[in-house]
Amino acid sequence: MARKRWGKKFIDKRDWRDVDKKYISRGEFLVNPRFLETWNDEIEMLNKRKIGEPYFYPDSLIEFAGYFHARGFNYRACEGILKSFSKNYKYKFPVISFSQFYRRLNNLEFSFKVIEDNLICGIDGTGEKTTNGGEWRKEKHGGTKDWIKVVILGKRDGSIADIRIGNSKLNERKSSRGLVRQHHKHISKLEGDGLHDYKTIFDMCENYNIETAIKIRKNAQTKAFGSPRRKREVIKYKKLGYEK
Repeated sequence: MARKRWGKKFIDKRDWRDVDKKYISRGEFLVNPRFLETWNDEIEMLNKRKIGEPYFYPDSLIEFAGYFHARGFNYRACEGILKSFSKNYKYKFPVISFSQFYRRLNNLEFSFKVIEDNLICGIDGTGEKTTNGGEWRKEKHGGTKDWIKVVILGKRDGSIADIRIGNSKLNERKSSRGLVRQHHKHISKLEGDGLHDYKTIFDMCENYNIETAIKIRKNAQTKAFGSPRRKREVIKYKKLGYEK
């Protein structure tokens, strides 16, 4: 397929079968009612050594409904979505009330288990507004912007190895180093954008014997400045160029 872009013609070389597969897999990951298969096993694990009233609804049910809440549905609407699933599923399952769903969702703890070795991981961060308004919501005291920052250590297959979540004061570089430090035994190669072109992360990867594929600044100097690893990466970048 040939198209024009900014006055120039270029060839779209993407394998659309792989592109289609990627987006289909994303949909399966985001909206996956796995609680229908794991309900009993999860409840048994949740209530193991639990004191007080036992859990009745598995975390996977809360996560499933939580995705819809994150997309703008309120708690009552999420209860309605679960009712619809229960009504149309061959074995009806009990539906959690919106008030209990609210409590469980806000107390839900997320954890990611990195069990593979020799992972090629990418590190990146982004921001999400916590309001639906057109502008950032400013707090009454200090006038700071009310938003959430997320730093993700991701695998090549699109899944998450680990994540850090905080407010606008979350330091992406520091959080990234923490993620690498925690999982360095499983990582063989680290990829990152230009934000991570600084000697501390290169030195950390050198110490942990992790290969780096971090975008180098165009004006980077070939002097070591105390980081031989970064110097080698800059020289390689200058010689081969960004694409290679």
